[in-house]
Amino acid sequence: MKDIFIHKNAILGNNICIGNGVTIEEDVWIGNNTQIGNHVSILRGSRIGENCQIHSSAVLGGIPQDLKYKDEYTLLEIGDNNIIREFVTINKGTISKGKTHIGNSNLIMSNAHIGHDCVIGNNAIIGFSVGMAGEVVVQDWANISGLTAIHQFSVIGEHAMVSGLSRVVKDIPPYIIVAHEPLRFTGLNTVGLKRRGFVSAKIDELRAIYRVLFQEKRNTKFALELIENEF
Repeated sequence: MKDIFIHKNAILGNNICIGNGVTIEEDVWIGNNTQIGNHVSILRGSRIGENCQIHSSAVLGGIPQDLKYKDEYTLLEIGDNNIIREFVTINKGTISKGKTHIGNSNLIMSNAHIGHDCVIGNNAIIGFSVGMAGEVVVQDWANISGLTAIHQFSVIGEHAMVSGLSRVVKDIPPYIIVAHEPLRFTGLNTVGLKRRGFVSAKIDELRAIYRVLFQEKRNTKFALELIENEF
């Protein structure tokens, strides 16, 4: 191993594999069995769980790209079993929420950027070169395809799928596929739901709910009342 810097106050678990040119600053915690590739930088305030794979040249816990950040103490929290591919950047939080949080078992593909104060759930897929502005929420099992740009404060619902090259400037409801420009509902994420073990009856119910919401052109308040009463 060459040119590795590990601050004396960093806390590292057992059986951690560290590549060449790695920097691990003070006030960093890394869990057991995590693999860290070449030239990775893990910066102050980062908390990384167990069994993670962090590939070459990723930068974790960088200073937020937000003018309101004034060097206050904030964190980046990353759970267990995450795969973080090459050149991914994940910024820590600002005074707004105090931390950026990544759950468990997510795949974050190469060149993706996750901005300050974002919240990523569990089992999400963040595609190649996805750009995620600050305070975005991505719920469990969401799948965001490559080269998608996501506006700050957007929420992407659980089990939703966002097609590649999308421009997300509004919230995405759960369970659906969105595509086109401007972004719009194109159907239920049936394949994804079947893979997750949703039974046919539940998928049919979800399809009926979204027909009321998106296809029958009803007043939204009336549509929500109808869904609550009928389903």
